[in-house]
Amino acid sequence: MKLLMFNTQPYEIETFEKIADDLNVEIDCIEDGLSLDNVDKTKDYDAITIQQHGNLEGDELYKRLAENGIKQISLRSTGYEIIDLDLANKYNLKVTNVSGYSPRSVSELVLADTMALLRRLKDYSKREERNDFSWTGAQAREIHNLTVGVIGAGTIGSASARIFRALGARVLAYDPVQRTDLADTVEYVDVNYLLSESDVVTLHTPLTPEMDRFMNFDRFKKMKNDAIFINASRGGVVDTDALVAALEAGEIGAAGIDVFDGEAGITSVDLGDKGYDNDNLKTLIAMDNVIVTPHIAFFTDIAVYNMALFSTRDAIKIVNGEEAVYPVN
Repeated sequence: MKLLMFNTQPYEIETFEKIADDLNVEIDCIEDGLSLDNVDKTKDYDAITIQQHGNLEGDELYKRLAENGIKQISLRSTGYEIIDLDLANKYNLKVTNVSGYSPRSVSELVLADTMALLRRLKDYSKREERNDFSWTGAQAREIHNLTVGVIGAGTIGSASARIFRALGARVLAYDPVQRTDLADTVEYVDVNYLLSESDVVTLHTPLTPEMDRFMNFDRFKKMKNDAIFINASRGGVVDTDALVAALEAGEIGAAGIDVFDGEAGITSVDLGDKGYDNDNLKTLIAMDNVIVTPHIAFFTDIAVYNMALFSTRDAIKIVNGEEAVYPVN
């Protein structure tokens, strides 16, 4: 069996070589993302996996995949909003993701951002560059005295909830599905109560139509003025204009942002002197009370390996007529 991996990053090459040996398949890698310009490269392959930010748009792309004998699109990521599921279904293309790759990888970054913002590490670091070693400003708070609100208590959100609960925090959760295995960890509440009561609010939801721009200015206003907001899910679940406005107006106290609107062409790229065109991102990066990271919450050794492995296994299963472990459609 031959598989073609699109948008392969340098850190994935060694992993794919090992997986090819372990699963006894042939794997080829290309740097470009899947598009209409290169879709015909799939003609000589049985299956594909992708990991990219740009949307897969247009009937012709999905049609050509099917005509070339491809039966699936396996994502090496959790989010699948880049896929037009109606077109995938039209051409009988099964879509999979890797939702269980390593929930702790994202949760640990959420914890790291929370602790860094509580202790104002960015602010103090910038002061020290000016030889300012003073203690002026608000004293830090300790996590065990805080209430943490988790919006989306699925695989990753529940891992975040457990980490904060283990540190002694009260944990609230907003999710239409109330998991019995979290009964000793979270209190399920409505979103307005969560926003008004929480000292830290962390988002762990997919970018569905219902969640598009879910965090708007009205919801930020419901949060405490000194609350920390964390987003390590998808950029589109937050109205970035509203986030910037809420920070500038003091409606919230701080933010940790790992995902943001306009990521394509920015995250995972060294732009050097070229720079980038994203005013909101520039504003957020300049703020002392905001930590911005380039979509690296997933970027751990275990997570990277599992994303490659799980997507490859599901691709093979579909080609062999078996049920995928992580089906989307």
